[in-house]
Amino acid sequence: MAYDVHDVRRHFPGLARERDGKPVAFLDNPAGTQVPLSVVDRMASAMLHTNANLGGAFDTSIEAGEMVDGAHRAAATLVNAAETGEVFFGQNMTTLTFAMSRSIGSLLKEGDEIVLSRMDHDANVAPWLMLAEDRGLVVRWLDFSPETYEFDLADLAALMNPRTRLVAVCYASNITGTINDIAGISKIAHEAGALVYVDAVQYAPHGLIDVQALGCDFLVCSAYKFFGPHYGIFWGRREVLDRLRAYKVRAASGDLPWRFTTGTTNREQLAGVHAAIDYIAGLSRFEPALGTTVDLRGRLAAGFRVMKRHDDMLTLRLIEGLKPFNRVRILGITDPAAIARRVSTVSFYVEEASSADIVAPWNSEGIQVWSGHNYGLEPNRRLGILEKGSGIRVGPVHYNTPEEIDRVIAAVDRSLGERN
Repeated sequence: MAYDVHDVRRHFPGLARERDGKPVAFLDNPAGTQVPLSVVDRMASAMLHTNANLGGAFDTSIEAGEMVDGAHRAAATLVNAAETGEVFFGQNMTTLTFAMSRSIGSLLKEGDEIVLSRMDHDANVAPWLMLAEDRGLVVRWLDFSPETYEFDLADLAALMNPRTRLVAVCYASNITGTINDIAGISKIAHEAGALVYVDAVQYAPHGLIDVQALGCDFLVCSAYKFFGPHYGIFWGRREVLDRLRAYKVRAASGDLPWRFTTGTTNREQLAGVHAAIDYIAGLSRFEPALGTTVDLRGRLAAGFRVMKRHDDMLTLRLIEGLKPFNRVRILGITDPAAIARRVSTVSFYVEEASSADIVAPWNSEGIQVWSGHNYGLEPNRRLGILEKGSGIRVGPVHYNTPEEIDRVIAAVDRSLGERN
């Protein structure tokens, strides 16, 4: 079956929204995607039919436990965890990282060093800076090239020394769209005896995660970035988790994942996360040669391939449409031959103009995009645009259409009024 974006869009009721009679183009997806009806239905079912705490001897509690176990298994499959106990949930990536940074901090002492990245969202920077302040740690910075928008891993190797204890880095940038070589980073870090903490929030909507192949020690993402509810997923390697102090109430279980699960989990959110994972797997229907006997992991791989092909087409269309503008600087990889090294998040900066002023009129045209730093303080500062208001970010996903990309390009043309 050939990919049918209009068939896909029918699963997302929110996409029917109009603004002054014009269809809204939801291109704000790096900040949060729209949700398919299947996710909403699963969440409503959890609230209506399995609304009980766990551990009871009655039906509703037993069924709630089965639902929670299913969500853990699905999330473990999504990241390819070695066991379901390695995966647990929290409010979002930021909250999970603040909490886990304190547990990881229990392994660190004054004078130890951590490596942070100039490419990262502040959720993978600020928690570690605050930990460093609290524990007397030394912070080193991994820079990226403002010409290639990528790391040189030789720079990381040069930062490592016997006191390095942790490297925190993003899988994909929420500003440049760059996909980083996490396996290579993990190898360098582990050779120095350091742990690796990965923010996969921006990668998770675009590619299948395999923590075994990546070799990292921790990985965190948020389901609302991949068509699910506002809930976060955390994975940690068991042998590392077993070394960490768990901040929990005394009555809580000491078993994984419960010792890192503070309080009662949000059951309807768990149901929604599971449904979002199933939704992605369902996109494997556009690869009919796959067959019907493939397991969830195989169907997820196929679903991500389907999305990646469509995302790449939209990304290249947008990049090529922006290139003719004299004052536009695309903040990321633009070479079609290197499309595999980026996600579909495309940021650009307009010289001698306010990004906020440019996009403000677009709302009346039904074009939803973001301007500003988007919590990427370090990358925007490195690119020299933080104090200038930063750039404009357009983030197509698999339910967006080529026509919506053309609307953005036309809006840029109207705003700037000049081309080469």
